[in-house]
Amino acid sequence: MPVPDFLPVVAIDGPAASGKSSTARMVAVALGFRQADSGALYRAVTAARIRKGGDPGTWTEASVLDAASGVSVVAQERVFGVRLAGEVIDEELRGPAVTASVSLIARMRGVRLWANARMRECALVGPIVVDGRDMGTVVFPDAVLKVWLIADTVERARRRSIEMLGRSPSDEELAREATDLERRDRGDSAQTQPAADAVVVDTTRLTQAEQVAQIVALAKTRLRGERAE
Repeated sequence: MPVPDFLPVVAIDGPAASGKSSTARMVAVALGFRQADSGALYRAVTAARIRKGGDPGTWTEASVLDAASGVSVVAQERVFGVRLAGEVIDEELRGPAVTASVSLIARMRGVRLWANARMRECALVGPIVVDGRDMGTVVFPDAVLKVWLIADTVERARRRSIEMLGRSPSDEELAREATDLERRDRGDSAQTQPAADAVVVDTTRLTQAEQVAQIVALAKTRLRGERAE
């Protein structure tokens, strides 16, 4: 697929629950870009395959790609929305069934190629902030800025628990979530790696406003440099 010589793309990646999507959304608003969330694509494909039934352990790549045919990406004012059979399914995307199987789906090479092609299509519409797997390494190797978000496991577990529970977790809930994140990190390690030229932003002790401001400042500096050349 042809892509512009200059890609007004900011790519944000990092391990599970590092705050990629929420940070990317706020960075996109600050820059006047759209956000494109590759994680939502993988979740939508997972939801589509779950709807077709069967034990996830028996899913084939071909059956997952067949289910993916019902997933579409729609350009909205500030984001690219994901639809399944034309429906908005945001709540379903974040449900436990999808969360339990999305890493399995994301390891399928054909699914990754499919998702990456959808993300490149988004970049042809206009300037974007993208977050998720492969963004700075495979999909947009010439992105103007690549950010690798990190935070320690306990902090990521705390943030994820608050998002899911709507309150601070108990010690037992926090430990359980941290264990789950460690499992996901092991499963995702082969696919989720920083680009060699990525800027690492450790958010463990940063507020979301602070990390967004840091990334926006970096992006504006890089964009000025690219446009001056």
